[in-house]
Amino acid sequence: MASSAYRNGNPKGAVKPLASNPKSSSFKSRPIPPGSAGRRSSTGSSAAADDGVPGRVRVAVRLRPRNAEELLADADFADCVELQPELKRLKLRKNNWDADTYEFDEVLTEFASQKRVYEVVAKPVVESVLDGYNGTVMAYGQTGTGKTFTLGRLGDDDTSARGIMVRAMEDILADISPDTDSVSVSYLQLYMETIQDLLDPANDNIAIVEDPKTGDVSLPGASLLEIRDQQSFVGLLRLGETHRIAANTKLNTESSRSHAILMVHVKRSVVGHEDTPLSGIDVSSHLVKPSKPLVRQSKLVLVDLAGSERLHKSGSEGHMLEEAKSINLSLSALGKCINALAENSAHVPVRDSKLTRLLRDSFGGTARTSLIVAIGPSPRHRGETTSTILFGQRAMKVENMLKIKEEFDYKSLSRKLEIQVDKLIAENERQQKAFDDEVERINQEAQHHISEVETNFAEALEKERIKCQIEYMESVKKLEEKIVMNQRDGFTSNKCNGEVAQFSVPEEIAELRKLLEDEIQLRKAAEEEANKLKGQLGQFMHSVV
Repeated sequence: MASSAYRNGNPKGAVKPLASNPKSSSFKSRPIPPGSAGRRSSTGSSAAADDGVPGRVRVAVRLRPRNAEELLADADFADCVELQPELKRLKLRKNNWDADTYEFDEVLTEFASQKRVYEVVAKPVVESVLDGYNGTVMAYGQTGTGKTFTLGRLGDDDTSARGIMVRAMEDILADISPDTDSVSVSYLQLYMETIQDLLDPANDNIAIVEDPKTGDVSLPGASLLEIRDQQSFVGLLRLGETHRIAANTKLNTESSRSHAILMVHVKRSVVGHEDTPLSGIDVSSHLVKPSKPLVRQSKLVLVDLAGSERLHKSGSEGHMLEEAKSINLSLSALGKCINALAENSAHVPVRDSKLTRLLRDSFGGTARTSLIVAIGPSPRHRGETTSTILFGQRAMKVENMLKIKEEFDYKSLSRKLEIQVDKLIAENERQQKAFDDEVERINQEAQHHISEVETNFAEALEKERIKCQIEYMESVKKLEEKIVMNQRDGFTSNKCNGEVAQFSVPEEIAELRKLLEDEIQLRKAAEEEANKLKGQLGQFMHSVV
């Protein structure tokens, strides 16, 4: 169901936004100067906005414009409050001649735009969450004063009317990296001291779990959905609003009967220091000293409290009466805790209500907290307006110890080392392949060279063999011719001198045999030379391979 503040419309008139508060590291804030956040008379001069206490709860007051009923019923009466935004003061009229003056961190008139409200109240908290701190933005006030309009307005028809929830998620999604960071949300309502899941109505009794060592509160039973884009987030808000319980009272036709709590979990990966190469290792090498991966897990809590109401004014009866009692009891428990923290009491009754247990880190814890107190102008509700203003004044005295939620990311380091090992393996394989390719190229060139040498040697050997054979044949032929001639000459001479012929023929034969043996020896020498060259060629091939 739509919340009551949706009926109030969109305040007009944009004002130049103030600069956001500077971020701080983990430290305990210094004490607030006495009287800096207390009730002041009309002569008070010092402002509480810039007191130099980064951990203090920041409180802004926002005035709702008169609605249609008040324009008629209170037409003859002045507003019960007078705002001085330039001095960050608010005057609460007691009567026509006397008023009490209060100072806040921000004073937002009925003309303040939704953008200005977000930038001066919530944006510093969102920036802290993105830096690793926990943060809380909460709206408190009487029913019908515009709390849900300030926080939960979706702005479907008018984007300028978007509330803090929508604008905060826009800034978060714009700042994170989708590859290394993640955002997830839970949307809950605290109804009659029962925590219910607005994204899963069947999950209507979620238990609170506290860490016995740190005291941190968690809700492991709540739905936790990851957000990838703004459209899906707005869809979840719309779904949650349909499940939120509301009722019609005399003060508000759509009065929220539960406290709505949106928890935004932001997980960001950061690097402890830059990568530095190991000593003795080339900078271009993949062997570098791994960086220190850290994970910052922060949480943004946006709380739209149900409005406080006086039963004789709201006209609640029956079950609505029980709802109103439960709302007032939880708000009363929250007020007691803030009073105890403001007075530095030794005991803070955080266990009196599930609301105070859920907001344990927001008041007196480690979160950066901003509170919006929403008030109306009607003099008929001066008592409720006074109570709301005093609640905000007490909250301004509460100090938190801001602390970054940071831890070592073992999974990220493991993934980074695995990637580095994969790179080294790939580089080694690349170098091995290049080496194998080079060896193959040299081997192929050697084989080609050897083939050429073998071919040239075979051709030269064959030519030498043919030449020797031709010379041998020619020598044999000449010898044969010479033998024939000698035989013919010997036969002729025998007729003249028989004894001389008998001794000349054997000598010729002996000479021929000697020549033949010389030719055989030359051929053997050539073959041995060829074998020697083959042996040298084999050794050359072995040395190349």
